[in-house]
Formats: sequence, structure tokens, C-alpha cells
Amino acid sequence: MAISAQMVKELRQKTGAGMMDCKKALTETDGNMEKAIDLLREKGIAKAAKKADRIAAEGLTLIKTDSNTGVILEVNSETDFVAKNEGFKELLNDLADHLLAEKPENLEAALGQKMANGTTVEEYITNAVAKIGEKITLRRFSLLTKGDNDAFGAYLHMGGRIGVLTVLSGTTDEETARDIAMHVAAVNPRYISRDQVSEEEANHEREILTQQALQEGKPENIVAKMVEGRLNKYFEEICLLDQAFVKNPDEKVKQVVAAKNATIKTFVRYEVGEGIEKRQDNFAEEVMNQVKK
Repeated sequence: MAISAQMVKELRQKTGAGMMDCKKALTETDGNMEKAIDLLREKGIAKAAKKADRIAAEGLTLIKTDSNTGVILEVNSETDFVAKNEGFKELLNDLADHLLAEKPENLEAALGQKMANGTTVEEYITNAVAKIGEKITLRRFSLLTKGDNDAFGAYLHMGGRIGVLTVLSGTTDEETARDIAMHVAAVNPRYISRDQVSEEEANHEREILTQQALQEGKPENIVAKMVEGRLNKYFEEICLLDQAFVKNPDEKVKQVVAAKNATIKTFVRYEVGEGIEKRQDNFAEEVMNQVKK
């Protein structure tokens, strides 16, 4: 399979490895991106398969709660200038109010619902596009519920570039719930606890760590013990309860919530534009093209 420059670039972004190492890994794996990532990690060239430069689209997240229901949503725009616009923020608020009131099952259902002003959500967004002059989309939302003895924790970072909504069971302490949301915003865990990590994922990581240890020349009789130690470190990176608490690294998150006799029921973390391919425009060219028109 021919290895394109774009494939090499993508692998570099995902692993931080050098260009030639990336090209060689892709060649050896016949262009399979995930296998190339694993190969680089096994050789110790890539420290982790982190997807770099994923943040693409502009926009904001917003969180609103009403009694025992909370909503977190992301609305995208083409530029950050529009995201700072008061009209854009008003649209975000109106959408949040609608989602809280009507509780649609999914995005498609939400877009077709009538708002209090008589237009559908989709029409309302279309009208805003005409007024603001940029493409605007309601990308995603999550509705969370809690009990009377639970707490919502809402945290917006950088004015809404990152939004996190948590639910703590067994406590009404909103400050602690917000602290956990702040931690999630900063550290970006993938799971609440280890038991949520699939056996397949754990075994996949164990195999990579084993190959790393063997590549380092460690004796086979101690590799297994080393791997389990490193696997514990991996769980600390991806599991919320095992992580050192950002406000006090001497404590684990599980100790913070246990002190309140609470448990973390769920969390949702949105980062604006994550996973969207960013358009690579040449700004100077764009200006010149406009001048020539």
C-alpha cells in the first residue's frame, strides 16, 4: 500500500513520533493506522496514542440545570469571533432552555421540535445563521437527572471551551460536585472506575506494555510484574476515581467523594470541536482571493 504524506502527518499528530519512524511503521503495518500506533508504542517511540490537534470547530458549551434535570450542550460556529457574539450566546441559552423543558430523546428529535417562539429548533438555528452570517450547528447535548439527595456539579472552562456536568449520589454538596467537574475538565478521564474498562482494552494495553518491557531488554521473569505495575499507572490515567485530585494531589478522587459519603454516578465532558477535522485554510490566500473578487 502506498503511504501518503497525509497518513504520515496523521500518525505524527497522534503519537508525536518522528516522520521517518512514522513512515516506517505505516509501511510495516501496510498502512493500518491503529497497528502503526501500537508498533510505535511497543518500540517506545510513542509514549501514548493520544490524538493531538483534535480541536477543530469553534463555538461554546453551556450547562443549565432545573431542579433534578441538567443539560450540557455544544453549539459550533466557524470562528471564535462569532462564539463571543452576544447573539450567539443568546441562541445557546435559548437552546438550553428548550432542551431542559422538552427533554428530546436525541438530536434529530430536538431539531424537529417547536420552540416557545413558534419555530422549530432547526428553523431557529437557520434564522440565526442568516442573521449572524456564519454556519451554526447544534452538535450534541446530554440530559442528566438526579435524585433529591444528589448534587449536580457544573463547570465551564475558558468561558465554555470545555464544559463538564457531573452527578454525585448521596450528597447535596454542589461545591464538591463542581470540584469533581473541574477535575474532569483538567484531566479528561475516560471512565469513572476500573470496572468500566473492558477486558479487551485492558488486555490490549497489557500486550503493548509487555512488548515495551521486552524491547527495553528486561528479563522475562520480571516482565509480568513490571507490566502489572505499569497497567496500574494506565488505569490511573484513564479512571477518574484512581486519579490524584487536581486541587490536592495528595488525595485520590475516590477519597474526596468518600469523605462526603458520596459516589460519582456519571459525568459528561464536552470540549469544543473535539473530533472534527479542522479546515486548513491559508489566511493570506483567503484575503487575496477576496481582494481579487
